[in-house]
Amino acid sequence: MMGEHSSKQYDHELEAIRSKVLLMGGIVETQFLDAMTCFRIGNSERADRVIREDDNVNQLEVQLDDQCSHLIVRRQPTANDLRTVMATIKVITDLERIGDEAAKIARTSKSLHGRGAVTVNHYEMVRSIANATSDLLHDALDAFARNDGKQALQLIAQDAIIDHEFRTIMRNLITFMMEDPRTISAALDTMWVAKAIERIGDHAKNIAEYVIYVVEGKDIRHSRAAVDAQTEASPE
Repeated sequence: MMGEHSSKQYDHELEAIRSKVLLMGGIVETQFLDAMTCFRIGNSERADRVIREDDNVNQLEVQLDDQCSHLIVRRQPTANDLRTVMATIKVITDLERIGDEAAKIARTSKSLHGRGAVTVNHYEMVRSIANATSDLLHDALDAFARNDGKQALQLIAQDAIIDHEFRTIMRNLITFMMEDPRTISAALDTMWVAKAIERIGDHAKNIAEYVIYVVEGKDIRHSRAAVDAQTEASPE
């Protein structure tokens, strides 16, 4: 058992880590929004910034993983404290992967606009799913910041809606390519962007699941509770 002084030190160290995780979350949120702006208007300089920012996100991942490892070794947390640290490590990984997906969108945007390809109203195709995913990511980080398990459970259902929209986008893009072969190049780029957005939604959902794990001590990944939440949210 940690003494009172050690417990306070642990709380201080853990809060410092959580604050840095939320800083990392803010960076990847901005990355995603900027990447979508690039996809809409084709700003190559902004796209380059998004891609460069990914290096900073990667460095934060390394630093935070190291801090979490040292915290476990020094403080030897148990029960809920250990769950919190382990969940935080997983959140860090998902945030890094969100940064990777944002960088993919930025690179695809540069390629699409640089080629001057025949478009299929590419941004409008993904605008709705991008907005929904941005909201999901923001709210998942908010739930993480406040340890709000109730909010986190509600967010899991939103990912099912994003998945449904993604499948609709895929069907529409395939139709465009079949009807007008000139749109194939731009349609494929739009597919890659839509897939990256859908993956960001998956990572945001993961963050919500880790919040539930910390608050309730339940790992609901692939569980009946998660399936039920997604089923209720799925459009007919």
